[in-house]
Amino acid sequence: MTTHLTSPHSDRLHGLDLARFLAFVGMVIVNFQIVMGAEGGAGLLATLTTGLEGRAAASFVVLAGIGLGLSARRGSIRSTLGLTLRRAVFLMAAGLINMLIFPADILHYYAVYFLFGAFLLPMGTAALMAVIVALNLAAVALILILDYDAGWNWQTYGYDGFWTPTGFVRNLFFNGWHPVVPWLGFLVFGIVLSRLTLADRRIQVALAGLGALGLIVASGLSRAVSRSVADSELALLLTTSPIPPMPLYTLAGMGAASALTGLCLLLNPTARGSGLLGWVAPAGRQTLTLYIAHIVIGMGLLEALRLTENQSTATALFASLVFCAAAATFAWLWSRRFRRGPVEALMRRLAG
Repeated sequence: MTTHLTSPHSDRLHGLDLARFLAFVGMVIVNFQIVMGAEGGAGLLATLTTGLEGRAAASFVVLAGIGLGLSARRGSIRSTLGLTLRRAVFLMAAGLINMLIFPADILHYYAVYFLFGAFLLPMGTAALMAVIVALNLAAVALILILDYDAGWNWQTYGYDGFWTPTGFVRNLFFNGWHPVVPWLGFLVFGIVLSRLTLADRRIQVALAGLGALGLIVASGLSRAVSRSVADSELALLLTTSPIPPMPLYTLAGMGAASALTGLCLLLNPTARGSGLLGWVAPAGRQTLTLYIAHIVIGMGLLEALRLTENQSTATALFASLVFCAAAATFAWLWSRRFRRGPVEALMRRLAG
């Protein structure tokens, strides 16, 4: 979501807006698949949509880290910290309210990512990379020590005890949809990327190429090793699935986010135009509004139309793309009159 300050550099990087919108589209596709009961299945379409699981959300968090890092370059670390803390409170409140409607909410996790990320901003790049490694090692250690299934009903995706102190902390840091350990690493990785000269075409090509390579290596290594490992528990540690989020998943997620960011930045010179990219760019600046809208309005319409059970992958994908086209159109029309999206404006008013 777009929750960062605008830096003097980021206002030229319209490709980041495009990247946010595409990450949003991916998240809508994944969430609509779940809500419409279109998970699983076979065929190319199912493979493509399954490949978005965890990757789109990871890209969102990496892009948020880029925004946080750029905002720190614009002003002092202290002012960025104060603003980030206030916005984290806003996101936590919004996320917990959203949890009453959609149990897979990411906003309350975002709040904690930003809290930790703001305090990590003064650290050097090498230290930040060490934090990413430590988070992934901690994730492996936790899954070996604790019961990852605690609280979960995997048939209904219900989580017993979420609103209790123990269940909330366990879900938030260990076995929720986007647990702080290791998902905070995606935000930290975004901060690292924000320190690159993102307007440099060579950097953009490197991000696209190395990101794609990381995604391919992680996926290929996971498949190759999993086939040769008889121990199911060891195979679980080598998965690129977001549940549970193991190190190869983190590598795949960072690779996907880097590739997306690099490719969209390469389109940067044309993203500000009046064509297709100019149409979707405002949506990339209003992703907080659109994220909430895809739950409240999008899923609400699916329920009203009785499309929440046993739908095909094709139907879920069509519904997702229709909603995203409508969301982009709304954001474009809204941007012609207002500088910020409705929820972004509310957050600015309440949190600065």
